Amino acid sequence: MIGLGTLMRHVHELMDGAVAEVYAEHGLPDYRPRYSPVVRALVARGPLAIRDLAGAIGVTHSAASQTVVQMRRDGFVSLEKGSDARHRIVHLTDRARAALPLIEAEWAASERALRELDAELPVPLEQVMTATLEALERRSFRARMGDVSA
Repeated sequence: MIGLGTLMRHVHELMDGAVAEVYAEHGLPDYRPRYSPVVRALVARGPLAIRDLAGAIGVTHSAASQTVVQMRRDGFVSLEKGSDARHRIVHLTDRARAALPLIEAEWAASERALRELDAELPVPLEQVMTATLEALERRSFRARMGDVSA
């Protein structure tokens, strides 16, 4: 029997892998699908502190920071000191701006593909994931596990 975590990772790998193939086919093998929400937030809102970026894309500060570090290494963002030395402001680079038409085209294609996938499912995937997240925000998975003793 395959565990739920394994199933979720496999679905994610299949979807992310397909998106990564698109970028590789268009000459951006180092562009990761998880960069797109960051790029789109920075396009919409302008340069942001990592904390604000995390809120804009719905991830933890740690997750946003890790993604930004990788994006910086790959040349898609730059970091500047904010007014407070503890804050770093994330900016898109020229490389990211040059990739914007492809990023937007991939995003639209992914949304079409997801709608097609949803039509084959008994319940739309985003609806299930959103409901799951909301339920876990109300009561954590750990709390639901209760007492675990060997």
